[in-house]
Amino acid sequence: MEIVPSQNVIGAEIHRVELAQPLSEAEFGRVEAAFNKHAVLCFRDQHLTEPQLIAFARRFGEVERIFLTHYAHPKYPEIMFVSNIKENGRDIGHADAGSVWHTDMSYTARPPRATMLYALEVPMEDGVTLGDTLFSSAADAHDSLPTEKQQRIAKLRAIHQVAGRRARTGTGQQDQALRKQQPAVLHPVARTHPHTGRKCLYVSKGECEGIEGMPQDEALMLIDELADHTTDPRFRHVHRWRVRDLLMWDNCTVQHLASFDYRWPKHRRLMHRITVDGTVPV
Repeated sequence: MEIVPSQNVIGAEIHRVELAQPLSEAEFGRVEAAFNKHAVLCFRDQHLTEPQLIAFARRFGEVERIFLTHYAHPKYPEIMFVSNIKENGRDIGHADAGSVWHTDMSYTARPPRATMLYALEVPMEDGVTLGDTLFSSAADAHDSLPTEKQQRIAKLRAIHQVAGRRARTGTGQQDQALRKQQPAVLHPVARTHPHTGRKCLYVSKGECEGIEGMPQDEALMLIDELADHTTDPRFRHVHRWRVRDLLMWDNCTVQHLASFDYRWPKHRRLMHRITVDGTVPV
């Protein structure tokens, strides 16, 4: 096994490993340590069945089932389709996933530790891969704040709501009925990583609609300021997809954004997504 860090503050590729075969305890220990350190890991050229993907994810924790059940794999409800493909006029998977900077499922009481995407079809045009995924380090963003700002936000809690500002800005309109069933939750503006102990900014414009005990206008200004800082280019890493990539990321350490430079039916994109249970943010 070879771990090759990117030249950015986050991201690494792991070479010479076949995830279709169970990893030894020592091998998994290296992978998990790399995940905690680099936050975004890519395993190229993996050939995984659905049970093998689920088995690998379970090494990191309990696998979650999503509330958007109509996008779930019919035989493996742990897996969600992320796809722009339409059948009979309907999306077979979550087509607008990642349309705003966010961290997955922050609107839940126990947001996932990890998200995995396994690429089965990747959009191409004239030999060029489309549909990059951008990541940004919320940990490095927090570390770069002035001490006074870190102290100001240390005890604040933000209101996360999947049907909140994201819906009002015109994104995430699909599946609003299901989104509105999810209750709002409170999480620290700066949460502590459960494995590394690093502080990570934990707000986004997509799903944060206020801060506990703070006037709305002031709260939204602070959320926007911290969200913009989190996604500053200094803290970014870009993943350029290949078919059979397995990509995984740490939802405490990073936020991510999908680049929608492809269109159905000219371009097809199909991913299997799986999430691993996390801890209550503190």
